[in-house]
Amino acid sequence: MPEIYNIIAELCAFIIRLAGEDTLARYSCISASAKAQILKAISLQIKGLFTSEIQENSISVYISQLDIRCLKSSDLTDDFLRSLKEFISRSEEHSDFFSLLALLQVLDESLGVLVRDKISDYQTDHFSVVLNSNREETGIGLLPRCSCSWERRHRLSYSHTHLDDYLFHLLLLENRVLGDLVDIHYYLDNSFFSSFSSKGELVIAATPLRLEKRYTTEYYEENNVQYFRITYGDEDFTPDNELIWDKIQKASEKACDIIVFPELQGNPRTVGYVQDRLKSLDPKERQAMPSMIILPSVWEADSGLNTVTVLDRTGRILCRQSKQVPYRMDSGGLGCLEGITSSRVVHIFHFNGIGRIAILICRDFLMTGYMERLMRSFKLSLIIVPSFSTGSYDFRQSFDLCAHEDCNVIWINTCAAMSKGKENNFKNIGYVRKRIGRNDDDAHRLSEMPICPDAFRGECRHDCLFFDQIRGLS
Repeated sequence: MPEIYNIIAELCAFIIRLAGEDTLARYSCISASAKAQILKAISLQIKGLFTSEIQENSISVYISQLDIRCLKSSDLTDDFLRSLKEFISRSEEHSDFFSLLALLQVLDESLGVLVRDKISDYQTDHFSVVLNSNREETGIGLLPRCSCSWERRHRLSYSHTHLDDYLFHLLLLENRVLGDLVDIHYYLDNSFFSSFSSKGELVIAATPLRLEKRYTTEYYEENNVQYFRITYGDEDFTPDNELIWDKIQKASEKACDIIVFPELQGNPRTVGYVQDRLKSLDPKERQAMPSMIILPSVWEADSGLNTVTVLDRTGRILCRQSKQVPYRMDSGGLGCLEGITSSRVVHIFHFNGIGRIAILICRDFLMTGYMERLMRSFKLSLIIVPSFSTGSYDFRQSFDLCAHEDCNVIWINTCAAMSKGKENNFKNIGYVRKRIGRNDDDAHRLSEMPICPDAFRGECRHDCLFFDQIRGLS
């Protein structure tokens, strides 16, 4: 079966390389008669793509109303693939991009059932590779595209014209857009977010955790550049990890699907501690835990990575997402860079009804070129942003960029990032930016998480935990 996807990848690569956005824009307005003639040519030369046979003398109106047939694996015979390649070859030879685009649309629709079946296969894998085996040669990767209940079918087509505007069952990945990034994909089982599957609602918890910093910032110079790094002492971190566990338990009482912690508020023992607590629960208690636990990031001294670990309710590590873009801060009137190592690996979660989820740690989200590259590449529908930031303004500006792409955002900061003179930046410690229906109250687009007033007096009760819901659009 990979051969059909290899053929589609080659077809996409040809169109992207030679057609240009102008051709794609003109094809989006193709006349009914022209489209019908192309479909007629496809049906006559490639048998089995439509539910009924087309005759040479068929009228255009009839052809334009034909239904595309859902292909089965047994339909992908050598004869079928040969006729498919011949049609593509002739169309490419004459630079007939309209025929190639029409064929691509037909193939995307006809393979819908096979692609959905592949999602079921992928859900049993630890991680998933692309459907085609020629990604390196073509620069194109193809994956099954999970649906998203708040995403428009023609997402952002009013402001750009890209080839993936015409694909609805296949997710198109372009190596030239991704650059040096390495993408790893996880298809979550349909039962993973059980409440979303049954109610169409994703229940979220987010916490700034605490006001105190439980680490030391060290400054150093390397190659004439000033850097800082985070170090942890040998103290007992049990009270800190008990606080993290308390938040997870409280989230479970609210039947939350996801709990998000901020950046840099973890410690070297957090992951093991939470895993042990989850594994000690009886099955009923474990089932009540949040499906996805996004732990506070930890600075790893050996690797130089600033990493968020994502667990499921059983304590299994789903992924470890590292920060890519270093934070720059002022120290003594001089600039100082976060001395992290960029891993260049991005982890994408896929779930039917939610679409595609990514975690961008703090500054990764603020680097709009980087953020938009990921959103564009994977058609992200939910971005989760754990932060350690002295302000929220820039993040709110980036929320609107995501709104154009039908992408919701969960952002959580920490009170520990508050610095003297910047208290006004901390009116809210977190936000959820949601796409809502055109008839909904506009105030529902942005949910605010107000900071505790005690934080401005240097006091912390350690009891802040915010809840919200993201729903599909009817």
